[in-house]
Amino acid sequence: MLQVVAAVVEREGRILIGQRRPEQSHPLKWEFPGGKVEPGETPAQALSRELEEELGIRSAEGREIARYEYSYPGKSPILLIFWEVSGFQGEPRNRIFHDLRWEPRSRLGDYDFLEGDTEFVRRLAG
Repeated sequence: MLQVVAAVVEREGRILIGQRRPEQSHPLKWEFPGGKVEPGETPAQALSRELEEELGIRSAEGREIARYEYSYPGKSPILLIFWEVSGFQGEPRNRIFHDLRWEPRSRLGDYDFLEGDTEFVRRLAG
């Protein structure tokens, strides 16, 4: 089963979220930084690699805080693994997203997140 890691990066009470580009699948939907776990990688290794690719931060570390299976219509199920990022080197910057924002938990429900993330967003914002 395909595994996908998603990072919850929090600073001063705000969480970092990214908006997908118009030409991507699920255009302009919001998501947490992260991506697919590649063959031979652990979820922690994938998290570190994806955050370097997407945000330019290095040595990301954290702990898993949630996981569940989700199936997009017509697709095989995926395993979503959410990580609370507790440390990293560098300053996050937008390398791939249409938009990148720091938002308080209470505002996350105002954004049009990927369908697979909505259950987690409800828990996080609640």
